[in-house]
Amino acid sequence: MSVLSAGLVLLVALAYLIGVTAAAWRFARRRIVAPPHEPACRPPVSVLKPLYGAEPGLAENLRSFADQDYPEFQLVLGIRDRADPALPIARALIRERPDRDIVVVVDPRTEGSNLKVANLENMLPSARHDVIVISDSDMRVRPDYLRTVTAPLADPRTGLVSCLYKGVPIGGFCSVLAALHINFGFLPGALAGEALDIGGGCFGATLALRRDVLERIGGFGRLRNELADDHRMGSAVRRLGLVTVLSTYVVENRVWEPTLESLWQHELRWARTSRAMAPVPFVGWVIGHTLALSALAAIELGLPAAPGVVLLALLLRWAAAAAMAHWLDLPRRGLWLLPVRDVLSFAVYIVSFCGRSVSWRNHQFRIGPGGQLRVEGDKPV
Repeated sequence: MSVLSAGLVLLVALAYLIGVTAAAWRFARRRIVAPPHEPACRPPVSVLKPLYGAEPGLAENLRSFADQDYPEFQLVLGIRDRADPALPIARALIRERPDRDIVVVVDPRTEGSNLKVANLENMLPSARHDVIVISDSDMRVRPDYLRTVTAPLADPRTGLVSCLYKGVPIGGFCSVLAALHINFGFLPGALAGEALDIGGGCFGATLALRRDVLERIGGFGRLRNELADDHRMGSAVRRLGLVTVLSTYVVENRVWEPTLESLWQHELRWARTSRAMAPVPFVGWVIGHTLALSALAAIELGLPAAPGVVLLALLLRWAAAAAMAHWLDLPRRGLWLLPVRDVLSFAVYIVSFCGRSVSWRNHQFRIGPGGQLRVEGDKPV
């Protein structure tokens, strides 16, 4: 690498950092300047929550969905195994909120390799309403959540509404690192993609759609062997000629990572999924690793410039993160660990190119070229 090339790499890395910071400001301004339209009619909603395990904070997460300020809604909790420790928590919620319409579905039937989708398929017959909201179990919301995320569905041109999420660590060091990745890695990149209209913006934190749209895309059955089921659902809705909307609502993801091993496996699964779904953009994602690229450029530039370049990159990274935390109300816990977080993120990125195996919910899978999922050792599905 020549000095000129090193300088170009440095400029690209810093330009990306400025770009994602601007995208975060734009999104934050949109939330203030253009509040969601309040439709005259609020149709009943069925919220589907697939559960697996008694993760920390699960009871509080479920209560936040049960305590919505919405005229009529149903909460459907799906569990695949009667021995799952999430089941007593789900049943306790029914006892705590007897005035709420809460249903627990326990059904082990499985078609396909994506167990979450199998859970959703088993839950759907118990959903009584025509507006369906799907949300992961580790999400926590405010009482205005349903009113906000379902409002865009009043427009018949809207096929699906999704939400971004911010990481709130509820554990120790590894949980803080995981939340830093969500808040200052994933979230800014997703906002940049939304600003440039290249992201597609569908996330498991929230998927809200009408039942007829779900049926038109083939239901959950078409997602049985997809690892990135949220991404596939959004693509299928857009192929119908309908719009996918990124809500201004940002969900809280309660982040619990007990060990570095669990953190590594979780993020490696995310990275390899992204690589399988969009290989060319994933390669281009290297520009998102500002600190790593700046360090490589600094090494090429040589002393005495190198320390100054790295220090400048660090200061800009911290400044951008602090600004985004202020605009989007993101947790600031462990912000000083950003350099450690960025080194780990770059390592995950590099290793993601060295295989297709992932660990998910105590199972080993292999990701096919198109993002399809199969159990390790099985024939392709």
